[in-house]
Amino acid sequence: MNKLKLIIKREYLAKVRNKTFIIMTFLSPLLMIGMIALVAFLTKSSMEKATTVAYVDESGIFSASDFKSNKTIKFENLTEAGFEKAKIIVEESSHEGLLYIPKKDNIDQVANSVEFYSSETPGMVTISGLESILEKKLHKEKMLLLDIDLDKLEKAKINIDIKMSNFSGERSSKMINGIKIGIGMTAGYLIMMFILIYGAMVMRSVIEEKTSRIIEVIISSVKPFQLMLGKILGTALAGLTQFLIWTIIMFIIFMVSSMVFGVDMTSSSMSAQQMEQLAQNDTQFMLTEIFNLPLFSMFAYFILYFLLGYLLYSSIYASIGAAVDNETDTQQFMMPVMLPLMIGVYVGFATVINDPHGTIATVFSMIPFTSPIVMLMRIPFGVPWWQITISLFLLFITFLFVVWLAAKIYRVGILMYGKKVSYKELYKWLRY
Repeated sequence: MNKLKLIIKREYLAKVRNKTFIIMTFLSPLLMIGMIALVAFLTKSSMEKATTVAYVDESGIFSASDFKSNKTIKFENLTEAGFEKAKIIVEESSHEGLLYIPKKDNIDQVANSVEFYSSETPGMVTISGLESILEKKLHKEKMLLLDIDLDKLEKAKINIDIKMSNFSGERSSKMINGIKIGIGMTAGYLIMMFILIYGAMVMRSVIEEKTSRIIEVIISSVKPFQLMLGKILGTALAGLTQFLIWTIIMFIIFMVSSMVFGVDMTSSSMSAQQMEQLAQNDTQFMLTEIFNLPLFSMFAYFILYFLLGYLLYSSIYASIGAAVDNETDTQQFMMPVMLPLMIGVYVGFATVINDPHGTIATVFSMIPFTSPIVMLMRIPFGVPWWQITISLFLLFITFLFVVWLAAKIYRVGILMYGKKVSYKELYKWLRY
Protein backbone atom coordinates (compact mmCIF):
# COMPACT_ATOMS: atom_id res chain seq x y z
CA MET A 1 0.00 0.00 0.00
CA ASN A 2 2.88 2.38 0.81
CA LYS A 3 4.40 1.71 -2.59
CA LEU A 4 1.06 2.47 -4.28
CA LYS A 5 0.87 5.79 -2.41
CA LEU A 6 4.39 6.66 -3.55
CA ILE A 7 3.53 5.91 -7.18
CA ILE A 8 0.33 7.97 -6.97
CA LYS A 9 2.24 10.87 -5.37
CA ARG A 10 5.00 10.65 -7.99
CA GLU A 11 2.55 10.67 -10.90
CA TYR A 12 0.45 13.46 -9.39
CA LEU A 13 3.41 15.75 -8.66
CA ALA A 14 4.97 15.05 -12.05
CA LYS A 15 1.76 16.26 -13.71
CA VAL A 16 0.88 19.30 -11.55
CA ARG A 17 4.46 20.62 -11.45
CA ASN A 18 4.71 20.56 -15.22
CA LYS A 19 4.87 24.14 -16.58
CA THR A 20 2.52 23.35 -19.46
CA PHE A 21 -0.03 21.88 -17.03
CA ILE A 22 0.10 24.98 -14.79
CA ILE A 23 -0.15 27.44 -17.69
CA MET A 24 -3.06 25.62 -19.38
CA THR A 25 -4.89 25.18 -16.05
CA PHE A 26 -5.25 28.94 -15.65
CA LEU A 27 -5.25 29.87 -19.31
CA SER A 28 -7.87 27.38 -20.60
CA PRO A 29 -10.95 29.06 -19.02
CA LEU A 30 -9.84 32.43 -20.38
CA LEU A 31 -9.21 30.93 -23.82
CA MET A 32 -12.65 29.31 -23.76
CA ILE A 33 -14.37 32.56 -22.81
CA GLY A 34 -12.33 34.43 -25.40
CA MET A 35 -13.26 31.91 -28.09
CA ILE A 36 -16.97 32.19 -27.24
CA ALA A 37 -16.72 36.00 -27.27
CA LEU A 38 -14.87 35.90 -30.62
CA VAL A 39 -17.48 33.62 -32.20
CA ALA A 40 -20.28 35.84 -30.90
CA PHE A 41 -18.53 38.96 -32.19
CA LEU A 42 -17.88 37.46 -35.63
CA THR A 43 -21.46 36.20 -35.85
CA LYS A 44 -22.82 39.59 -34.88
CA SER A 45 -20.50 41.35 -37.35
CA SER A 46 -21.55 39.07 -40.20
CA MET A 47 -25.23 39.52 -39.33
CA GLU A 48 -24.90 43.31 -39.17
CA LYS A 49 -23.07 43.54 -42.50
CA ALA A 50 -25.59 44.78 -45.06
CA THR A 51 -25.58 43.39 -48.60
CA THR A 52 -27.11 45.11 -51.62
CA VAL A 53 -29.43 43.21 -53.95
CA ALA A 54 -30.81 44.68 -57.16
CA TYR A 55 -34.12 43.47 -58.60
CA VAL A 56 -35.97 43.63 -61.89
CA ASP A 57 -39.72 43.06 -61.64
CA GLU A 58 -41.33 42.49 -65.05
CA SER A 59 -44.42 40.88 -63.52
CA GLY A 60 -45.76 44.14 -62.08
CA ILE A 61 -46.92 42.31 -58.97
CA PHE A 62 -44.39 43.81 -56.59
CA SER A 63 -43.96 47.42 -55.47
CA ALA A 64 -41.11 49.28 -53.80
CA SER A 65 -42.83 48.83 -50.42
CA ASP A 66 -42.50 45.04 -50.75
CA PHE A 67 -38.71 45.31 -50.89
CA LYS A 68 -37.96 47.18 -47.70
CA SER A 69 -34.28 47.54 -46.81
CA ASN A 70 -33.12 46.47 -43.34
CA LYS A 71 -29.86 46.04 -41.42
CA THR A 72 -28.80 42.94 -43.33
CA ILE A 73 -30.03 43.58 -46.86
CA LYS A 74 -30.60 46.66 -49.04
CA PHE A 75 -32.60 46.68 -52.27
CA GLU A 76 -32.09 48.66 -55.47
CA ASN A 77 -34.83 48.81 -58.12
CA LEU A 78 -33.41 48.39 -61.63
CA THR A 79 -36.71 47.48 -63.32
CA GLU A 80 -36.65 50.58 -65.59
CA ALA A 81 -33.13 49.70 -66.79
CA GLY A 82 -34.32 46.35 -68.11
CA PHE A 83 -33.02 42.87 -67.43
CA GLU A 84 -30.01 42.82 -69.77
CA LYS A 85 -28.70 46.23 -68.74
CA ALA A 86 -29.36 45.42 -65.05
CA LYS A 87 -27.15 42.33 -65.37
CA ILE A 88 -24.27 44.46 -66.63
CA ILE A 89 -24.75 47.07 -63.87
CA VAL A 90 -24.81 44.43 -61.10
CA GLU A 91 -21.89 42.50 -62.53
CA GLU A 92 -19.71 45.64 -62.58
CA SER A 93 -20.76 46.77 -59.09
CA SER A 94 -20.35 45.39 -55.55
CA HIS A 95 -23.93 44.11 -55.42
CA GLU A 96 -24.40 40.60 -54.11
CA GLY A 97 -26.68 39.73 -57.00
CA LEU A 98 -29.68 40.44 -59.20
CA LEU A 99 -33.19 39.15 -58.49
CA TYR A 100 -35.17 38.66 -61.69
CA ILE A 101 -38.96 38.30 -61.62
CA PRO A 102 -40.23 37.61 -65.17
CA LYS A 103 -43.67 38.36 -66.54
CA LYS A 104 -45.91 35.28 -66.69
CA ASP A 105 -49.58 34.45 -67.24
CA ASN A 106 -50.38 33.55 -63.63
CA ILE A 107 -48.94 33.71 -60.11
CA ASP A 108 -47.92 30.04 -60.01
CA GLN A 109 -45.79 30.47 -63.14
CA VAL A 110 -44.19 33.60 -61.66
CA ALA A 111 -43.31 31.69 -58.49
CA ASN A 112 -41.60 28.96 -60.51
CA SER A 113 -39.68 31.36 -62.78
CA VAL A 114 -37.90 33.68 -60.32
CA GLU A 115 -34.11 33.63 -60.73
CA PHE A 116 -31.14 35.06 -58.84
CA TYR A 117 -27.93 35.99 -60.68
CA SER A 118 -24.62 36.52 -58.89
CA SER A 119 -20.87 36.30 -59.51
CA GLU A 120 -20.33 34.17 -56.39
CA THR A 121 -22.52 31.78 -54.43
CA PRO A 122 -24.92 33.93 -52.36
CA GLY A 123 -25.39 33.48 -48.62
CA MET A 124 -28.22 31.28 -47.36
CA VAL A 125 -29.54 34.13 -45.21
CA THR A 126 -29.90 36.34 -48.29
CA ILE A 127 -31.71 33.68 -50.34
CA SER A 128 -33.99 32.75 -47.44
CA GLY A 129 -34.87 36.41 -46.91
CA LEU A 130 -35.72 36.90 -50.59
CA GLU A 131 -37.84 33.75 -50.67
CA SER A 132 -39.73 34.93 -47.60
CA ILE A 133 -40.52 38.32 -49.23
CA LEU A 134 -41.67 36.73 -52.50
CA GLU A 135 -43.75 34.02 -50.83
CA LYS A 136 -45.51 36.51 -48.58
CA LYS A 137 -46.48 38.81 -51.47
CA LEU A 138 -47.50 36.07 -53.91
CA HIS A 139 -49.48 34.28 -51.19
CA LYS A 140 -51.39 37.49 -50.52
CA GLU A 141 -52.06 38.09 -54.23
CA LYS A 142 -53.33 34.56 -54.73
CA MET A 143 -55.74 34.84 -51.80
CA LEU A 144 -57.14 38.02 -53.38
CA LEU A 145 -57.68 36.14 -56.67
CA LEU A 146 -59.55 33.45 -54.74
CA ASP A 147 -61.80 36.13 -53.15
CA ILE A 148 -60.53 35.44 -49.65
CA ASP A 149 -61.18 38.29 -47.21
CA LEU A 150 -57.71 39.22 -45.95
CA ASP A 151 -59.04 41.37 -43.10
CA LYS A 152 -61.10 38.50 -41.69
CA LEU A 153 -58.20 36.13 -42.16
CA GLU A 154 -55.90 38.48 -40.27
CA LYS A 155 -58.43 38.88 -37.46
CA ALA A 156 -58.74 35.09 -37.21
CA LYS A 157 -55.09 34.70 -36.27
CA ILE A 158 -54.48 33.80 -32.63
CA ASN A 159 -51.12 33.77 -30.85
CA ILE A 160 -50.59 31.23 -28.06
CA ASP A 161 -48.02 31.70 -25.30
CA ILE A 162 -48.23 28.80 -22.87
CA LYS A 163 -47.27 29.72 -19.30
CA MET A 164 -45.27 26.99 -17.57
CA SER A 165 -45.41 26.12 -13.85
CA ASN A 166 -44.81 23.05 -11.72
CA PHE A 167 -47.44 21.54 -9.42
CA SER A 168 -46.19 23.52 -6.43
CA GLY A 169 -47.02 26.74 -8.26
CA GLU A 170 -43.49 27.89 -9.05
CA ARG A 171 -43.19 29.55 -12.42
CA SER A 172 -40.94 28.08 -15.08
CA SER A 173 -40.23 28.99 -18.68
CA LYS A 174 -39.48 27.54 -22.10
CA MET A 175 -36.00 28.98 -21.71
CA ILE A 176 -35.13 26.44 -19.00
CA ASN A 177 -35.29 23.55 -21.48
CA GLY A 178 -32.67 25.24 -23.62
CA ILE A 179 -30.53 25.82 -20.53
CA LYS A 180 -30.83 22.14 -19.53
CA ILE A 181 -29.89 21.05 -23.05
CA GLY A 182 -26.88 23.36 -22.99
CA ILE A 183 -25.71 22.15 -19.57
CA GLY A 184 -26.22 18.48 -20.50
CA MET A 185 -24.40 18.79 -23.82
CA THR A 186 -21.52 20.70 -22.21
CA ALA A 187 -21.17 18.14 -19.39
CA GLY A 188 -21.23 15.17 -21.78
CA TYR A 189 -18.74 16.77 -24.14
CA LEU A 190 -16.38 17.67 -21.27
CA ILE A 191 -16.48 14.11 -19.94
CA MET A 192 -15.51 12.76 -23.36
CA MET A 193 -12.68 15.29 -23.71
CA PHE A 194 -11.35 14.62 -20.20
CA ILE A 195 -11.38 10.85 -20.76
CA LEU A 196 -9.52 11.21 -24.05
CA ILE A 197 -6.97 13.74 -22.73
CA TYR A 198 -6.14 12.14 -19.37
CA GLY A 199 -6.43 8.58 -20.66
CA ALA A 200 -3.88 9.45 -23.35
CA MET A 201 -1.63 10.92 -20.61
CA VAL A 202 -1.58 7.55 -18.85
CA MET A 203 -0.83 5.73 -22.10
CA ARG A 204 2.03 8.09 -23.04
CA SER A 205 3.50 7.84 -19.55
CA VAL A 206 3.60 4.05 -19.80
CA ILE A 207 5.13 4.14 -23.30
CA GLU A 208 7.82 6.65 -22.24
CA GLU A 209 8.91 4.57 -19.26
CA LYS A 210 8.80 1.40 -21.33
CA THR A 211 10.91 2.77 -24.21
CA SER A 212 13.47 4.33 -21.82
CA ARG A 213 13.80 0.96 -20.01
CA ILE A 214 13.15 2.70 -16.65
CA ILE A 215 10.23 0.34 -16.27
CA GLU A 216 12.60 -2.60 -15.74
CA VAL A 217 14.03 -0.92 -12.64
CA ILE A 218 10.59 0.09 -11.32
CA ILE A 219 9.13 -3.40 -11.81
CA SER A 220 11.90 -4.86 -9.68
CA SER A 221 10.52 -2.91 -6.70
CA VAL A 222 6.72 -2.89 -7.24
CA LYS A 223 4.15 -5.17 -8.76
CA PRO A 224 2.92 -4.32 -12.30
CA PHE A 225 -0.65 -3.97 -11.01
CA GLN A 226 0.43 -1.44 -8.38
CA LEU A 227 2.34 0.55 -10.99
CA MET A 228 -0.62 0.60 -13.40
CA LEU A 229 -3.11 1.55 -10.68
CA GLY A 230 -0.77 4.22 -9.32
CA LYS A 231 -0.42 5.83 -12.75
CA ILE A 232 -4.18 5.80 -13.27
CA LEU A 233 -5.03 7.26 -9.84
CA GLY A 234 -2.21 9.82 -9.90
CA THR A 235 -3.29 11.17 -13.29
CA ALA A 236 -6.93 11.13 -12.11
CA LEU A 237 -6.07 13.32 -9.13
CA ALA A 238 -4.14 15.71 -11.38
CA GLY A 239 -7.12 15.93 -13.75
CA LEU A 240 -9.50 16.45 -10.83
CA THR A 241 -7.27 19.22 -9.47
CA GLN A 242 -7.26 20.93 -12.85
CA PHE A 243 -11.04 20.61 -13.17
CA LEU A 244 -11.66 22.01 -9.66
CA ILE A 245 -9.46 25.03 -10.45
CA TRP A 246 -11.42 25.56 -13.68
CA THR A 247 -14.68 25.30 -11.74
CA ILE A 248 -13.57 27.92 -9.21
CA ILE A 249 -12.43 30.30 -11.96
CA MET A 250 -15.66 29.86 -13.94
CA PHE A 251 -17.75 30.25 -10.76
CA ILE A 252 -16.01 33.53 -9.95
CA ILE A 253 -16.57 34.78 -13.50
CA PHE A 254 -20.21 33.65 -13.37
CA MET A 255 -20.82 35.37 -10.03
CA VAL A 256 -19.26 38.59 -11.30
CA SER A 257 -21.51 38.38 -14.38
CA SER A 258 -24.60 37.85 -12.23
CA MET A 259 -23.67 40.85 -10.09
CA VAL A 260 -23.17 42.98 -13.20
CA PHE A 261 -26.62 41.99 -14.47
CA GLY A 262 -28.11 42.67 -11.03
CA VAL A 263 -29.36 39.22 -10.09
CA ASP A 264 -29.57 38.64 -6.34
CA MET A 265 -28.31 35.12 -5.71
CA THR A 266 -28.33 35.37 -1.91
CA SER A 267 -31.80 33.86 -1.74
CA SER A 268 -32.61 30.59 -3.43
CA SER A 269 -36.37 31.14 -3.17
CA MET A 270 -38.06 34.12 -4.82
CA SER A 271 -41.54 35.50 -4.58
CA ALA A 272 -43.83 35.61 -7.59
CA GLN A 273 -43.46 39.40 -7.77
CA GLN A 274 -39.67 39.13 -7.81
CA MET A 275 -39.85 36.50 -10.52
CA GLU A 276 -42.09 38.73 -12.61
CA GLN A 277 -39.65 41.60 -12.25
CA LEU A 278 -36.71 39.41 -13.22
CA ALA A 279 -38.63 38.03 -16.20
CA GLN A 280 -38.63 41.49 -17.70
CA ASN A 281 -34.99 41.02 -18.52
CA ASP A 282 -34.11 37.84 -20.46
CA THR A 283 -30.53 37.72 -19.21
CA GLN A 284 -31.54 38.15 -15.58
CA PHE A 285 -34.25 35.51 -15.88
CA MET A 286 -31.85 33.06 -17.54
CA LEU A 287 -29.35 33.45 -14.69
CA THR A 288 -32.15 32.98 -12.18
CA GLU A 289 -33.27 29.77 -13.90
CA ILE A 290 -29.71 28.43 -13.89
CA PHE A 291 -29.29 29.03 -10.15
CA ASN A 292 -32.66 27.39 -9.47
CA LEU A 293 -31.31 24.14 -10.94
CA PRO A 294 -29.82 21.53 -8.53
CA LEU A 295 -26.31 22.68 -9.38
CA PHE A 296 -24.63 21.01 -6.38
CA SER A 297 -26.03 17.54 -7.13
CA MET A 298 -25.26 17.98 -10.84
CA PHE A 299 -21.67 18.89 -9.96
CA ALA A 300 -21.39 15.88 -7.63
CA TYR A 301 -22.67 13.53 -10.34
CA PHE A 302 -20.26 15.08 -12.81
CA ILE A 303 -17.33 14.29 -10.48
CA LEU A 304 -18.56 10.70 -9.94
CA TYR A 305 -19.05 9.96 -13.62
CA PHE A 306 -15.80 11.70 -14.51
CA LEU A 307 -13.82 9.58 -12.04
CA LEU A 308 -15.48 6.26 -12.86
CA GLY A 309 -15.51 6.90 -16.60
CA TYR A 310 -11.88 7.99 -16.52
CA LEU A 311 -10.83 4.98 -14.40
CA LEU A 312 -12.62 2.63 -16.79
CA TYR A 313 -11.07 3.99 -19.96
CA SER A 314 -7.63 4.81 -18.51
CA SER A 315 -7.25 1.14 -17.54
CA ILE A 316 -7.67 0.29 -21.21
CA TYR A 317 -5.27 3.07 -22.22
CA ALA A 318 -2.68 1.78 -19.74
CA SER A 319 -2.91 -1.76 -21.13
CA ILE A 320 -2.53 -0.41 -24.69
CA GLY A 321 0.53 1.60 -23.63
CA ALA A 322 2.07 -1.54 -22.11
CA ALA A 323 1.40 -3.60 -25.23
CA VAL A 324 3.14 -1.30 -27.75
CA ASP A 325 6.58 0.26 -28.14
CA ASN A 326 5.55 3.67 -29.56
CA GLU A 327 2.47 5.85 -30.10
CA THR A 328 2.28 4.96 -33.79
CA ASP A 329 1.47 1.35 -32.93
CA THR A 330 -1.44 2.43 -30.72
CA GLN A 331 -3.59 3.47 -33.69
CA GLN A 332 -4.85 -0.06 -34.38
CA PHE A 333 -6.25 -0.26 -30.83
CA MET A 334 -7.73 3.25 -30.54
CA MET A 335 -10.88 2.84 -32.63
CA PRO A 336 -12.52 0.21 -30.34
CA VAL A 337 -11.78 2.52 -27.39
CA MET A 338 -13.11 5.70 -28.99
CA LEU A 339 -16.17 4.10 -30.62
CA PRO A 340 -18.28 3.85 -27.40
CA LEU A 341 -17.45 7.48 -26.59
CA MET A 342 -18.52 8.57 -30.08
CA ILE A 343 -21.74 6.54 -29.78
CA GLY A 344 -22.43 8.13 -26.38
CA VAL A 345 -22.04 11.64 -27.81
CA TYR A 346 -24.20 10.78 -30.82
CA VAL A 347 -26.97 9.28 -28.67
CA GLY A 348 -26.82 12.29 -26.37
CA PHE A 349 -27.06 14.86 -29.17
CA ALA A 350 -29.59 12.94 -31.30
CA THR A 351 -31.83 11.31 -28.67
CA VAL A 352 -31.47 12.81 -25.19
CA ILE A 353 -32.24 16.33 -26.42
CA ASN A 354 -35.56 15.23 -27.95
CA ASP A 355 -36.54 12.46 -25.52
CA PRO A 356 -34.40 12.43 -22.34
CA HIS A 357 -36.59 9.78 -20.67
CA GLY A 358 -37.07 7.54 -23.73
CA THR A 359 -35.97 3.93 -24.04
CA ILE A 360 -32.84 4.62 -26.11
CA ALA A 361 -31.59 7.37 -23.79
CA THR A 362 -32.32 5.27 -20.70
CA VAL A 363 -30.61 2.12 -22.04
CA PHE A 364 -27.44 3.92 -23.12
CA SER A 365 -27.30 5.76 -19.79
CA MET A 366 -27.05 2.31 -18.15
CA ILE A 367 -24.39 0.82 -20.44
CA PRO A 368 -21.08 1.44 -18.61
CA PHE A 369 -19.07 2.47 -21.68
CA THR A 370 -21.58 5.19 -22.67
CA SER A 371 -23.24 6.06 -19.33
CA PRO A 372 -20.71 8.75 -18.26
CA ILE A 373 -21.74 10.83 -21.28
CA VAL A 374 -25.41 9.96 -21.79
CA MET A 375 -26.43 10.01 -18.12
CA LEU A 376 -24.84 13.41 -17.57
CA MET A 377 -26.86 14.74 -20.50
CA ARG A 378 -30.05 13.32 -18.93
CA ILE A 379 -29.49 14.48 -15.34
CA PRO A 380 -30.46 18.17 -15.91
CA PHE A 381 -33.92 16.95 -17.06
CA GLY A 382 -34.45 14.95 -13.85
CA VAL A 383 -33.57 11.26 -13.57
CA PRO A 384 -35.01 8.86 -10.93
CA TRP A 385 -32.50 8.04 -8.19
CA TRP A 386 -32.74 4.30 -8.84
CA GLN A 387 -31.62 4.73 -12.46
CA ILE A 388 -28.58 6.74 -11.38
CA THR A 389 -27.79 4.14 -8.70
CA ILE A 390 -27.97 1.26 -11.18
CA SER A 391 -25.90 3.21 -13.70
CA LEU A 392 -23.15 3.98 -11.17
CA PHE A 393 -23.15 0.39 -9.84
CA LEU A 394 -22.77 -1.11 -13.33
CA LEU A 395 -20.05 1.43 -14.15
CA PHE A 396 -18.12 0.54 -10.96
CA ILE A 397 -18.42 -3.24 -11.49
CA THR A 398 -17.31 -2.87 -15.11
CA PHE A 399 -14.35 -0.77 -14.00
CA LEU A 400 -13.21 -3.52 -11.61
CA PHE A 401 -13.56 -6.16 -14.33
CA VAL A 402 -11.70 -4.07 -16.92
CA VAL A 403 -8.90 -3.28 -14.43
CA TRP A 404 -8.52 -7.02 -13.82
CA LEU A 405 -8.26 -7.69 -17.57
CA ALA A 406 -5.96 -4.71 -18.14
CA ALA A 407 -3.64 -5.90 -15.36
CA LYS A 408 -3.22 -9.26 -17.12
CA ILE A 409 -2.18 -7.48 -20.33
CA TYR A 410 -0.05 -4.94 -18.46
CA ARG A 411 2.07 -7.43 -16.52
CA VAL A 412 3.02 -9.29 -19.71
CA GLY A 413 3.24 -6.40 -22.16
CA ILE A 414 5.25 -4.05 -19.95
CA LEU A 415 8.43 -6.07 -20.52
CA MET A 416 7.81 -6.93 -24.19
CA TYR A 417 10.01 -5.14 -26.73
CA GLY A 418 10.49 -5.12 -30.49
CA LYS A 419 7.31 -7.00 -31.39
CA LYS A 420 4.10 -5.61 -32.88
CA VAL A 421 1.18 -6.91 -30.88
CA SER A 422 -2.03 -8.13 -32.52
CA TYR A 423 -5.47 -8.79 -31.04
CA LYS A 424 -4.66 -12.50 -31.16
CA GLU A 425 -1.55 -11.90 -29.05
CA LEU A 426 -3.53 -9.87 -26.52
CA TYR A 427 -6.03 -12.73 -26.21
CA LYS A 428 -3.16 -15.10 -25.41
CA TRP A 429 -1.93 -12.71 -22.68
CA LEU A 430 -5.42 -12.64 -21.18
CA ARG A 431 -5.49 -16.42 -21.04
CA TYR A 432 -1.97 -16.61 -19.60
